[in-house]
Amino acid sequence: MKFDVAIIGSGLAGLSVALHLAENNKVAVISKRALLDGASNWAQGGIAAVLDSGDSHEQHINDTLVAGAGLCDESATRFIVENGRAAIEWLIEQGVPFTPDTSAELGFHLTREGGHSQRRIIHAADATGHAVQVTLEQKVRAHPNITLLEDHYAIDLITSKKVATGETGKSAPRCLGLYAKNVKTGKVLTLAANHTVLATGGAGKVYLYTTNPDSATGDGIAMAWRAGCRVANMEFIQFHPTCLYHPYAKSFLITEAIRGEGGVLKLPDTEGADAGMRFMPSHDERAELAPRDVVARAIDFEMKKRGLDHVDLDITHKSPEFLKEHFPTIYARCLELGIDITKQAIPVVPAVHFTCGGIVTDLNGRTDLPGLYAVGETAYTGLHGANRLASNSLLECVVVGRATAKFIAQQEKPKAVSLPAWDESRVTDADEEVVISHNWDELRRFMWNYVGIVRTNKRLERAQHRIRLLKEEIDEYYAHFRISRDLLELRNLVQVASLIVESALSRHESRGLHYSQDYPETLAKALPSVLTPERR
Repeated sequence: MKFDVAIIGSGLAGLSVALHLAENNKVAVISKRALLDGASNWAQGGIAAVLDSGDSHEQHINDTLVAGAGLCDESATRFIVENGRAAIEWLIEQGVPFTPDTSAELGFHLTREGGHSQRRIIHAADATGHAVQVTLEQKVRAHPNITLLEDHYAIDLITSKKVATGETGKSAPRCLGLYAKNVKTGKVLTLAANHTVLATGGAGKVYLYTTNPDSATGDGIAMAWRAGCRVANMEFIQFHPTCLYHPYAKSFLITEAIRGEGGVLKLPDTEGADAGMRFMPSHDERAELAPRDVVARAIDFEMKKRGLDHVDLDITHKSPEFLKEHFPTIYARCLELGIDITKQAIPVVPAVHFTCGGIVTDLNGRTDLPGLYAVGETAYTGLHGANRLASNSLLECVVVGRATAKFIAQQEKPKAVSLPAWDESRVTDADEEVVISHNWDELRRFMWNYVGIVRTNKRLERAQHRIRLLKEEIDEYYAHFRISRDLLELRNLVQVASLIVESALSRHESRGLHYSQDYPETLAKALPSVLTPERR
């Protein structure tokens, strides 16, 4: 199958690129699950942009730089912020149903979130990501130039170094497309593309607890690394302090507004002499209203110190009427699981929320490998620095997505190359699935325990050792046995875990989302941690 552009990932970044290119290009969108199964669809808050005359680009830029703790790229931040309004206007043109407000300048309601000095978050109630994704999905499905390959898993990129192109002399390496497996039929497709775009999201599933969907397995980062691209700032993993802890509840956030309305964090009632004790005042004078990273570190400290699986968030002192009115979704979901928040505390744990680092790109989405681009959470543009400012992520998806599409549209088509088919001669091993499942669980647990919110060199080195052993075992399976989605995801997760640990070991300070007990001070000046693979 041959395309002008192959886009791996179907979140806001990928669909933005697809719609901007489809008029004059043959485009493929490869999604390993259904089109709406990515993290963009789960985004609740909104999109940050300067949309009111009382706001300014300088204020938004400054808020982003402050949140990024000295590691944001200022030119990238300025480009993305200054192109924010045009991106929002494009989404409005597509028909995204943002919450209206006739008194506002643009006609839509703007809210404010932590770290922002102004109201600048345009939203669609409390389900902005879903509203945006559904709107763009309808456009993509209806477009005659877009081929949708849902339930197709990208195995790896195809580069000119791995293919005999017939060209003489030393030509620069280039991305030529990818191999993708049809999950339902098991067949592996060879997809040739003049331009390949990675829009695969983050890597939250490398940790035991995450707010991310199951698809967040760091595929794009791992594929780009294997193809010879640099990655940066992988140590900066953003944690949300309160995710519902329950065996049948996966990735359900308990909003910070619970704490804003007086909810308190306590030790579980089963915790000996300290049972039910409120602990935040002993960690920070702002108690439950301290910033996310402070609260997440405090919870992590108490859990590790006492061997706890979770802590409790208690708001039972508020009336049932108040809770049902202000938190209807949380009340209903908890009740489904047998937790009545009007009478019982909510069990919570911190959870991985966002990958601030990723594949190094410029502002046109270009990676180190010609023909390969990266957009969205999988990419590192320099916008997020050491800590992402709320609602800047969806903004980056649209702005850089549009810029990437514009750049691709201006390029001449490269010479066609014949690509080899995937080697289907592998055998299936009966024990493979059991081993993969065990390794997946082991990886996520030791990453949570050793490479979590609070880090030490000793813990990081333990993790590095375990990753090395896992990687050898997985490489053995990959080389000899028929591939499965679980094997491919585990292979990518182990690679991303290795990059996170290597980046964390290289940073001899505490900054933003990276907190080290061995290096608790913040250096006067620091640089992004850029890792370069061996050239293949």
